[in-house]
Amino acid sequence: MTPVWARKSTLVLLIAVLALAVFGTTTQTWITVTLDPDQAGQAVGGQNTLAVQGSKAATAVTALALVALAGGLAASIAGKIARWVITVIVVLAAAGIIAAAATVLADPLAAAQGSIAATTGVSGGSAGAGATAFPVLAVVVGSLLALGALLIVPAGRYWKSRTKYDAASSGAGAGSSAAAAGPVDEIDSWDRLSRGDDPT
Repeated sequence: MTPVWARKSTLVLLIAVLALAVFGTTTQTWITVTLDPDQAGQAVGGQNTLAVQGSKAATAVTALALVALAGGLAASIAGKIARWVITVIVVLAAAGIIAAAATVLADPLAAAQGSIAATTGVSGGSAGAGATAFPVLAVVVGSLLALGALLIVPAGRYWKSRTKYDAASSGAGAGSSAAAAGPVDEIDSWDRLSRGDDPT
């Protein structure tokens, strides 16, 4: 009996949902910037505040989330050795997500400099910046993603992996035994020749 946590569909769905959740956070505002008066005068529309999306504050997070998503989906069709490789890849992607989000939390202003320069045409200045809850959420979900990836290895023991070769071999074995049990006609002979058997 396969435990609920070890079911292939459950684990793959969990990793996919967590990866998509991380990706979703990058579409939201990670940093709110208050421009200084000189920069605000040069900003488009004269705005004195600037909202920086996660995809701009931490560009790597978006790519790493997609890597984790692809890895989770690949785990559903991977063999034993490939599952170990996929686990390492997804865990490293999750670690990268956590590190990138933590960097934004540690220094929001530095992470927003690219967006400030793109908006005002001026880099530096005495702008103020504060992180929202979304980079924190990315850290939490990234941690859960790493834990979910680590479950692939123990859960893989419960997964039945059948390759195309195994299916063909079992089908050939069944066909051979059936042919041996009953009378052999011309069609059976041709079928056995196709499988590499000598019907004579």
